[in-house]
Amino acid sequence: MAGYDGEVFRVAYDKVLAKWPAEREALTVATPFGATRVNACGPRDAPPLLLLPGGGGATSVSWYAQIAELARIRRVYAVDVIGAPGLSGPAGDRHPRTVADLTRWLDVLLDGLGAASADLGGHSYGGWIALHYALHAPARMRRLFLLDPTQCFAGFKAAYLLRALPVLLRPTPRRIRAFLEWETGMVVPPARAQPRVGEDLDPDWLALQEAAAGYPAAKPVTGPRPAPDALRALDTRVLLLVAANSRTHDPREVVAKAAVLLPHVETAVLPDVSHHALPHAAPAALAGRLTSFLSGR
Repeated sequence: MAGYDGEVFRVAYDKVLAKWPAEREALTVATPFGATRVNACGPRDAPPLLLLPGGGGATSVSWYAQIAELARIRRVYAVDVIGAPGLSGPAGDRHPRTVADLTRWLDVLLDGLGAASADLGGHSYGGWIALHYALHAPARMRRLFLLDPTQCFAGFKAAYLLRALPVLLRPTPRRIRAFLEWETGMVVPPARAQPRVGEDLDPDWLALQEAAAGYPAAKPVTGPRPAPDALRALDTRVLLLVAANSRTHDPREVVAKAAVLLPHVETAVLPDVSHHALPHAAPAALAGRLTSFLSGR
């Protein structure tokens, strides 16, 4: 697609990946839908944790602020979603087109990683995928955490959709930056200035979002929210964390509906952070909260 530069994207991707621990490992897992890139970290004999990023320009590398803490207790596998920006490569036009395709893709991915069961976590659109997978394969799920998931328990705000539409229809670096500054309430620090935690967008992370503009992505799989009866029957332990300043949806509605629908859910509101500031600019306590949940404490 015109305007997209794969070399620029790869440089930006690798610069954010460099924020991960040095012992990280790049894996490629073959699936019916194409080769899936997985960035792995942590002890090989630790229980597996699969991480799914949000939509848009988010990729597996966006978990860099939490990865070192999570990798103390888990073998972490962070995934680039097939058909979305990242280093996964769809097999021709055989990218996932339905929820059933996505769950099949994750079945094969876990098999390829040698994981009969795993903990699963997802942010935003990745949370939507993760929740559908938990409903599809509850026997493979140990614990599930959802980080400000979209379209799981509440719809999008109209104002958010109006702001997001130009970015979705014709993404450009300038539109992406303006949209992210609006939703997060954060700004890009001046050149050579040290980013202020909680106030500035990480310029390396932002450069990756901008580099994804025009990426020849497949149409993302969308669909209805998970069925209420299916959610009520889910026996998996779930941690739901929502962004207090999210402009994407109403955090209070998300928490209230999840508390009614999920029988084994813990909920918490993350203060002073918005939807698109997650997970890279999340409060420092987030990683500890996740490791505590995964450890069963």
